[in-house]
Amino acid sequence: MSRRFLLGAGLVVGALGWSGVALADAGAAKVDSGDTAWLLVSTALVMLMTPGLALFYGGMVRARNVLATFMYSFIALAAVTIAWVVVGYSLAFGTDHGGVIGGFGAVFLRGVGLGPRGTIPALLFMAYQLMFAIITPALISGAVAERVKFSAYALFAVLWSLIVYCPVAHWVWGDGGWLARLGALDFAGGTVVHLISGISALVFALVLGPRLGHPREKVVPHNLTLTVLGAGLLWFGWFGFNGGSALGSNGLAALAFTNTHLAAATAAGAWAAAEWLRNGRPSMLGLVSGLVAGLVAITPAAGFVGPMGALAIGLCAGVVCYGAVLLKERLGYDDSLDAFGIHGIGGFLGALLTGVFASRLWNPAGADGLIHGNLRQVGVQSLAAGVAAAYAAVVTYGLLKLVDALVGLRVDESSEVEGLDLNLHGERGYAFDLVMSREARPTDDEEALEARRVDAETPARSDEMLDAST
Repeated sequence: MSRRFLLGAGLVVGALGWSGVALADAGAAKVDSGDTAWLLVSTALVMLMTPGLALFYGGMVRARNVLATFMYSFIALAAVTIAWVVVGYSLAFGTDHGGVIGGFGAVFLRGVGLGPRGTIPALLFMAYQLMFAIITPALISGAVAERVKFSAYALFAVLWSLIVYCPVAHWVWGDGGWLARLGALDFAGGTVVHLISGISALVFALVLGPRLGHPREKVVPHNLTLTVLGAGLLWFGWFGFNGGSALGSNGLAALAFTNTHLAAATAAGAWAAAEWLRNGRPSMLGLVSGLVAGLVAITPAAGFVGPMGALAIGLCAGVVCYGAVLLKERLGYDDSLDAFGIHGIGGFLGALLTGVFASRLWNPAGADGLIHGNLRQVGVQSLAAGVAAAYAAVVTYGLLKLVDALVGLRVDESSEVEGLDLNLHGERGYAFDLVMSREARPTDDEEALEARRVDAETPARSDEMLDAST
């Protein structure tokens, strides 16, 4: 009897283990409905950020390239999703291998089911992290807009997400990641998302070269209303980006939520004030650029600092990122939409300032920063940011050379001059010129009415001609 029982139990456990139903953790944790509800909402909010990014970037390019710019973000939504569920999630959050990578134990989401990971379903945790993996390579597109091939960017985005993003995510967030063990703090992706995407964007821009006519020809945003709308969606979605990283509906989520708004508001004001002092007036583009800079900088610190720390981080981000954007003109590189100036510099600044303002009073699971007497935390943050940036830069350069050899990186000159929308996608973002030309021509109905009027007048004209001849 005991042998049959043990054999049957072994078969059941083995079958359930293969099918991915994780009953082993059932006694240790259970799914909480409140936490699950908040993470479902947060996942949707972070997903919304990628279309928001498309609008934010799309408004700043020339009208002939708006759809091509949208395409970079939307292809990331599609292609990175597939790569993530096939192997990316496993590399980032699978069983640790030496603190460096997650391995292949969860490929095709094997073992990722409805059982709990913490207090939310493991499948929901995977989906939430997917949204971060999607937007990170999409951020890079801002540096190379208006001149990169769509095929090149699509291939690069997939390769980069697997070879750059996934390892760094594991180092910082994975169970056993070496930077996590070292004590590096990154609440929602200052290093994992913004720093490495910003550094990679700079490398991409340098390898690709500037747009035709740069810097002689100044590119004026064709539709700032799109950019402002995109910024609003980013601000809205960022509450899920940072607040959701608490992985629960709790006080930590409230802290991150509040800090997110405070930093964005302060950075927007700081950028606008700096611009006002320099140029004599603030601009709408500057205001929304500032708020995004604040959102970037608070991301690593959102759950580790208090509200006053968030204000300080926002203030620094607005001024420093504004200066970084101005600096590109002196250095001469063409970061089209300031992906490096805002995300690279903002991410690095946020990582360092986390080491300054972090406090266990707000998050006992974190660490105290410099203002609480812990100088070591600044060193840890600097090391983590430096290593991640260096890794991203080197691997990005290698990937670009590979993609260039396979499909080529840059469009030809005629396509760049005529616009990528028509040449790469056979579409126009705006058809106003076509509409106006059609309105200038008579419609079919108007032509028919004119023909009937002429026919009606023809007999009278014939009679007049006959009378004249007699």
